[in-house]
Amino acid sequence: HDEEQKRMALDTKEQEASRLKQPVVTEVVPYTGFYAAEDYHQKFALQHNADLMGEFRTMYPSFERLVASTAAARVNGYLAGCGSSKDLLSEIDSYGLSSRAADLLLGMAGKSPRLRCGASAR
Repeated sequence: HDEEQKRMALDTKEQEASRLKQPVVTEVVPYTGFYAAEDYHQKFALQHNADLMGEFRTMYPSFERLVASTAAARVNGYLAGCGSSKDLLSEIDSYGLSSRAADLLLGMAGKSPRLRCGASAR
């Protein structure tokens, strides 16, 4: 959107390249508009977990409502390894999951105090 965001994006790109020890080829270009990804990209990790996806299909019968759901977004992030175990434990009851599904999510995503995606263990 502006020069400050461009600088931050380029700094992050440089940090990731250093961390990965390989070039990051993502382009940083001026914002021209937002386009939602295709449905098969939406909540990707969640869509590939049949047990948890079944719970969310019950809560959100329409795919549009699922995509708009904050709870589905948070669960998708944890399934992808983003976030801290402490945060997951503090908010899991707000997702509307059955105790079976909550235990499943905790077992898959909450095994370590620090998950991927740069989340801190706070």
